[in-house]
Amino acid sequence: MSHFHIPPLKLLTQSVSAQVDQWSRLDVGAKVVKFMPEENKLLLSNGREYSYKALVMAPGFDHSESHIEGLPEMAATHESENVFVHMLDTKERVSRNYYHGWHNSHGDMICYDPAFPFKGEGTTFWALYYESIMRNDKTHARSSANARVQYWTPNKEIFKFPYANEVALDECHKRGVDVMFGWEMIKVHKDGHGQKIATFKNVDSGEILEHPFNHANINPPSKPHSEIVDSGIAGADGLIDVNPYTLQHERFPNIFAFGDAIAGNTTRTQAAAIAQHPVVKHNLK
Repeated sequence: MSHFHIPPLKLLTQSVSAQVDQWSRLDVGAKVVKFMPEENKLLLSNGREYSYKALVMAPGFDHSESHIEGLPEMAATHESENVFVHMLDTKERVSRNYYHGWHNSHGDMICYDPAFPFKGEGTTFWALYYESIMRNDKTHARSSANARVQYWTPNKEIFKFPYANEVALDECHKRGVDVMFGWEMIKVHKDGHGQKIATFKNVDSGEILEHPFNHANINPPSKPHSEIVDSGIAGADGLIDVNPYTLQHERFPNIFAFGDAIAGNTTRTQAAAIAQHPVVKHNLK
């Protein structure tokens, strides 16, 4: 078992060791850097090479703020700047994100989701939650009348499930949440006057738009891991090519996968991974 998530948390006990038999080999903090499915082998970042009879994968995505220019620098500013990145990568980030969605005293609050598929897809639509907070703040004069919530995404829908999408759009219309489809965030920065600016690109026309904001809650792009794509385990879209009912790989029958990185029309959430786990366990056995 190889586990790699938040580096400062060694996880040698409890959440890792409690899930496997005592004789199991653990490589905590080691990442697979090369898959060799034709040889039933893989190479870890610590230099160890393993051969396997069966391989179970839940690699997630390459989910990084660095995919948006200027976001790492802006996310490192004080939390009073109100720029929050929806990632679970450090203990400091978890503490900072406690305040996401709060304290937008004026101007636009940008809520951004990246192109499908992405980590958290199905649960990251927080705009209505933020609107309820802001509406309460306006009642108590903690937010001005011009404060508003905007949802930006390069996608043409909030959810891939039509009924859920219809309900969410209707609620946005009722509550005055601006929905901006077809716009990809490519950069954030401050202008010469200290105003925070988000740069968007229209996915259809290529038009570039600079939009000032006061508060931002950003889910950065999720990209497939290059080592999985290079190995041929992933399909042309970068997703692991598994049978949607058995979660067994279509070309390598001794590989099973679950979680965010699998192909198919599913939410990419913890709830989905929990539901997929017993399917993998049953079919692997």
